[in-house]
Amino acid sequence: MKRVDAIKASTMPHDQQLRDQLIKLMRSGQAFRTREELLQGISLQDAGRKIDKLPYTLWQLLEHLRFAQHDILEFSRNPNYQEPKWPDDYWPQDTAPTSPTDLDHTLQAIANDQEEMVKLVKDPSNDLFAPIPHGQGQTLLREALLVAEHNAYHLGQIVVLRRLLGEWE
Repeated sequence: MKRVDAIKASTMPHDQQLRDQLIKLMRSGQAFRTREELLQGISLQDAGRKIDKLPYTLWQLLEHLRFAQHDILEFSRNPNYQEPKWPDDYWPQDTAPTSPTDLDHTLQAIANDQEEMVKLVKDPSNDLFAPIPHGQGQTLLREALLVAEHNAYHLGQIVVLRRLLGEWE
């Protein structure tokens, strides 16, 4: 067996273990409830309700989560990626969804884009450590960790906000 083949064979289980752990981390549910549980039952009315001294509503957090996760996904897979303007493009001006369809669309987009990121990580042909060609040294590993970290942070904020609204135990 050639040295390169031996190295590949010895690291394959580790590569798969890393991918499996990244997927668990992105889907959450290890140290806290899953995204599905945390976002379940958000009403149109509560999505737009303001809490005194907080700069955002549930809707604004959800839209920020959707936009940022989609941006990370696009950066990870699209060689023609164009960076949005920070912070203007990342935070919505509207404090509430205009319809139940808007709310459902955002919740579904968060779920869909998360699964698209999972697909990128699952695919063994995607080197987790290779720099993204159009980036500045970022890797798929870094972007997957960023999705997990960013989502966990804002999902925690959503739980606190839902508690303050009186709609979470």
